[in-house]
Amino acid sequence: MKAPDSLALQIGAWRVDPALDEISKDGTAVKLEPRTMSLLVCLAEHAGQVVSVDQLLDEVWKDVVVTPNSVYHAVAALRRVLGDNTKDPTYIANILRRGYRLIAPVAPWVDSHPVAAPDSSTMLGESSPAPQLPATDTRRSRFRRFGLAASVALALALALAYSSVRIFASHKLMLVVLPFENLSGDAGRDYFSDGMTEELITQLGSLDPDRLGVIARTSAMQYKGAHKDVAQIAKELGVNYLLEGSVRGSSERVRVTAQLIVTKDQTHIWAQSFDRETSDILKLQSEVARAIADKIQLTLSAQTTARLAQALSVNPQAHEAYLEGLEAENLRTKPAFERAVAAFNRAIALDPRYALAYAELARTYSLGTVVGLGIPSDTMSKARTAATKALEIDDSIVAAHTTMGFIHAHFDFDWAGAEREFRRAIQLNPSEASAHFFYSNSLLSPLGRHDEAIAEMSIAIRLDPLSAPVDSFLGRTYLWARRYNDALAHLQKSVQRFPNFALAHMRLARLYTYIDRFSDAIAEETKARLLSGQDARDVIKQEDALRSALAARGQRGYWEKELEFSQSGSDAPEAYTSSYGIAILYARLGDNDKALESLEQAYKERHPAMVEIGIEPALDPLRADIRFHGLLSRVGLTQ
Repeated sequence: MKAPDSLALQIGAWRVDPALDEISKDGTAVKLEPRTMSLLVCLAEHAGQVVSVDQLLDEVWKDVVVTPNSVYHAVAALRRVLGDNTKDPTYIANILRRGYRLIAPVAPWVDSHPVAAPDSSTMLGESSPAPQLPATDTRRSRFRRFGLAASVALALALALAYSSVRIFASHKLMLVVLPFENLSGDAGRDYFSDGMTEELITQLGSLDPDRLGVIARTSAMQYKGAHKDVAQIAKELGVNYLLEGSVRGSSERVRVTAQLIVTKDQTHIWAQSFDRETSDILKLQSEVARAIADKIQLTLSAQTTARLAQALSVNPQAHEAYLEGLEAENLRTKPAFERAVAAFNRAIALDPRYALAYAELARTYSLGTVVGLGIPSDTMSKARTAATKALEIDDSIVAAHTTMGFIHAHFDFDWAGAEREFRRAIQLNPSEASAHFFYSNSLLSPLGRHDEAIAEMSIAIRLDPLSAPVDSFLGRTYLWARRYNDALAHLQKSVQRFPNFALAHMRLARLYTYIDRFSDAIAEETKARLLSGQDARDVIKQEDALRSALAARGQRGYWEKELEFSQSGSDAPEAYTSSYGIAILYARLGDNDKALESLEQAYKERHPAMVEIGIEPALDPLRADIRFHGLLSRVGLTQ
């Protein structure tokens, strides 16, 4: 199984997959020793620069004591594998008495999926200037303009301004916490064992960000009851360690058994049972975290060590309510969010200083704007109040910072404040996939910082590789960057990986309209509607109507029919039923006045998608209109 393209490099003629310790060329793959791959990646990270022997010893051989001869032999072996010529090198140059320099071109690995870019016929309005935000060059050759060092930084998602992006360095260890098994005999208490799993994921993710990355809950929970072997899980997730265990408890006591497994040889390097009062569940989790840190030789900061040592007791009833809320929140539906709000409020009533309950209540309210939990202005206000309270109690809670970033971006249009919160969240726990996800699509993309947005999405996918929502969203990120080829390649892969995920099909359908493939768009939209549970007879009627309209009146007929469908209040994901969606339809039909009226309504409603107006290609026909400039100004998106 090859590593995702976003994590692979092209060095000269070779594809390099650090996660697999593999390089390949012309269909032939060569396995490298892990140390040799670390050497190659280290040179790539400093491409075009001289790397001294001492620096290589520090970065590649830091865990063992060796002489410079080890470097000489490793470089020689690497040259032989690459087919390099020491007298006339094309890959690694020997700089006399200074060290080595990688001189081959370095870039992110991208597959070739040629697609005709959309022309003016794709949009039915008059031609208009480019968006006001910084333009994005869609040619892949752009990577090579930055210089070798910057190119490899993009490829490894290491070009951002803070430490979290280092999680894909070759020395980074990856761990997955498999769903803890509920041994209580009561399936109704799965929420407790699942919650224990989620809390441990959060706890472990912040231990040693430079050394350890932890797979996100969404992907980990895919293995609940799956009974896959260690080797298969390691292959699917790219992890070095696997933590599994079980939970058995009552209202007064809880017994947890956990074991840590090295995936390479399936060795059990640690196992322990804990029997504690339920009020000490957080202390138990800290004990597990300290044991794992010791076994895999993590370096804990003084702050982390103090946090683990100071784990507080928790009101058992409040903790139960909190875990019930987590279970409901993770379902991401309006009824489930309503249950989550009730559960978190119950936890807070039992323990008014329960910071995590405030943080998750804030997240539920903020994300509730997407599923219609309430009026956005009302739910966002409640989210702000809860997140503020959480941070007053404990400023280290990642979920609260991420939610505050979301509020600042989508409700306040305070971009500086949003970035501050997102970056703080990632600094606290670089393994928190949702922090990378929202930083990408709530701030970086809207501000036109597309390369950074794509890098953050790549990190989120690495941390949560089995999350269909996260995976498919990268397609939108590429679309906003006007990288239609990449968007198409990614979304086509996404619907293959997650064939039953309706939203991926709808996002692919939307993309097809930008590249003049309307018949394919209709087919994908039909799949999305069927998968979302709409009546099959109604869906087939809609498909026939769209095809008839397209045949009779071309693209205008298609968009007119979509506008007609928008009045039905469809339950299909990302259907054009909101004021923002209707604005897009009018823009595609060339009715700029009605499009702007709908956008004004979306602004008044604080529709979450208003942050996208600077990058949404469908709104290009409006960009010459002074009224649109006013909207851009009000959401803080003018240059």
